[in-house]
Amino acid sequence: MRRSFLDTSVLIAAFRGTAADRELALAIVEDSNRTFIASPFLYLEITPKPLFYRQHLECAFYEKYFRQAEWIRDVAEIAAVAQREAEIAGLAAMDALHIAAAHLARADELITTEKSSKPIHRSTLVRVVCLYQ
Repeated sequence: MRRSFLDTSVLIAAFRGTAADRELALAIVEDSNRTFIASPFLYLEITPKPLFYRQHLECAFYEKYFRQAEWIRDVAEIAAVAQREAEIAGLAAMDALHIAAAHLARADELITTEKSSKPIHRSTLVRVVCLYQ
């Protein structure tokens, strides 16, 4: 079973992306041969706005994803690894936190919509895959 950490952009594409993006993202989200990894940072990045604006269908979609995901919750350890990786690879804070969580959870890959020219692809802690490749 493949262990995958989905970047926020992939989850958003799965729910409200263009038809083509949604199809690609949903194929991953619905893949029964994957174990999905989640962290408090991923949850905080994606759920507050739909909850605040009472977007019930979107909330239900994300909650279903998070219920079936394997969680890594050691915030201090994630932050420490993220800080080192951000300094080494020049990553934005949230990208570094996601990379660190994926790495610590022993994910096989982190899937994102970020193009290969973006800094997240410089990380060597976990294989970073673009949804569109």
